[in-house]
Amino acid sequence: MCNLVIDVNVSSTVLKAAAHHYGAQCDKPNKEFMLCRWEEKDPRKCLEEGRKVNECALNFFRQIKGNCAESFTEYWTCLDYTGMAELRHCRKQQKAFDSCVLDKLGWERPDLGDLSKVTKVATSRPLPENPYHSRPRPEPNLPIEAKLEPSKHGSRLFFWNW
Repeated sequence: MCNLVIDVNVSSTVLKAAAHHYGAQCDKPNKEFMLCRWEEKDPRKCLEEGRKVNECALNFFRQIKGNCAESFTEYWTCLDYTGMAELRHCRKQQKAFDSCVLDKLGWERPDLGDLSKVTKVATSRPLPENPYHSRPRPEPNLPIEAKLEPSKHGSRLFFWNW
């Protein structure tokens, strides 16, 4: 088995331009990976999930490059030139890219806030033995075999009775 992983070598501007569509297309592998990271608290145990995230990202960008390279390049270049501070200056390029993706790939741009909604993740991965990484419960106290006598001087909380 080959463990070679090809990097997704793109800039932050390219990621920002593709973020909405990428988030919608690679939602399940990303959430599966993050659930694994949260439950296991050890990224080494989530390498397979990480490979699936990487594979999804590579396939996503290959599809963009194969179908909408020109409109996507215009969009991320506009974002790059404006310093990503003023997204409103690139709405024309965004609309062209979104139209291309819808026409050629059938992907609709998610509505604002859709990707940040809380969702449940259905996973086939077994639940870890201790998902919350809590300490083991202490042993219970041994039963007291001696006869317990009341205090010789009474309660030490006498000052509360004033």
